[in-house]
Amino acid sequence: MTDHAISSDPPSRNSTSSPSSNNGPISHRSSFAENLRHSPRSQRHPSLTQAAVQELLNHPPNSKTSDPRFAGRDWRSIHVGELVQKSDVRWAELDTNVQDATKALIDHGPPNVILLRESPTDKTARDSFDYNDLNAYLLVVLGLANPEEDQREKWTDLAKRATAQEPIPLREAVTIAKKSPLVTLSESEDLSKAIEIFGSGIHRIIICKEGTEEVVGILSQLKLVNFLWQNANSFPTLDRLYPMVLRDLGVGTVQAISINGDRNLAEALQLMNNEGLTSVAVVDNAWNVIGNISTADVRFLTTSKALPLFHSSCIHFISVILSERGIGAGKDSFPVFYVNPYSTLAHTVARLVATRSHRMWVVESASPSPSTPATPLAAPSVRDAVTSPQPPPSPSMSSFPAPSISTAALPGARISGRLIGVISLTDILNLFARQSGLNPLSPTDQRDRRRRSSSSSMRPSFDSARASSLDLRR
Repeated sequence: MTDHAISSDPPSRNSTSSPSSNNGPISHRSSFAENLRHSPRSQRHPSLTQAAVQELLNHPPNSKTSDPRFAGRDWRSIHVGELVQKSDVRWAELDTNVQDATKALIDHGPPNVILLRESPTDKTARDSFDYNDLNAYLLVVLGLANPEEDQREKWTDLAKRATAQEPIPLREAVTIAKKSPLVTLSESEDLSKAIEIFGSGIHRIIICKEGTEEVVGILSQLKLVNFLWQNANSFPTLDRLYPMVLRDLGVGTVQAISINGDRNLAEALQLMNNEGLTSVAVVDNAWNVIGNISTADVRFLTTSKALPLFHSSCIHFISVILSERGIGAGKDSFPVFYVNPYSTLAHTVARLVATRSHRMWVVESASPSPSTPATPLAAPSVRDAVTSPQPPPSPSMSSFPAPSISTAALPGARISGRLIGVISLTDILNLFARQSGLNPLSPTDQRDRRRRSSSSSMRPSFDSARASSLDLRR
């Protein structure tokens, strides 16, 4: 946290005057006392108390600048078209190969999705390609998925063609990860409609020109949360919620799924694909959160040189991510992906926006020892999984050596805390909708549908991983 305190400039080196210089000679002891009294050290601002520091963390200074276009307006009546731009829309054709689409997905960045159309002149979205699709595709190509009988031949053929470096069209790749159909809204629809959809568990809405299927923008959960956060002063109904703590709002108690940092990265990728998740918490043996792996991180796994990472530990992969972020930013980077039940909603939203994350892990205070769980604040919303020693690597994995990194080597093991829940953008938008008199569907129902629609053909590999001590907490 940057210290904005302003201190007085030290006196000039050339200055020899003293407040008592006109009163005749003074003793060395007196002169020292006088100099100390007027030294810069004596003029420093008092240190902040721990309570004051915590208050700043829970109620960060409001540096947001509201857009005057929305001042005095009811946010529920703002049109979705006012929040989107055509420049955010990235296109590819259904016959574009996966390699080219992956490069475009990585190069373009947010909103981290490529819309698919039949031809370059088509303005209607037929499907989409994002990091969830890329994750599912990589699992199939690398033989980390166990297809059912009716899919085995198709997936085996796809993997062979990809291994032979034959171009794979997107129309084949995007059918691997089961997902909900594209959701569209006319640009003239109000935000009240969008927030009901988002609060029900949908992550992205395609915005179309009124009366047509022509795409004019993409509205995501993160984009809407950021808009409401930046313009909070204009929306009193929502602004009054930000100073409240998560525990009082009744959010952050959703059951969380995690994986132990010593497990293989491939198991984390399978877990996210099978459970329909965009990220998973990585924990140590005491359930302290030591990191976060998301489907967007598969962008580090798209070259042949990255193959060993699939069979390295989650801890090692996190260290690779942090290293890459440090190189890109020119300095060390350790994003914070956790809050606690006494964090304010403002603090939570600020972190979500700053890290561009879909969820924050809710933690208790850190455990005193990596092997001793902390005493829970309340009935934990995650159930303990059986922990057993890491099984010996298979012959195929032993050919991919990776450095051994202890969980204690990551900052998260010391500064986070024991995982007890999770709060997502869906939960926040659902809260906003309910507090504004709207009626969103239960996010739990959407999560269950997404998990049921996840490729059941990958379930056998997941079950076998769980049997071999995958640390799953739900």
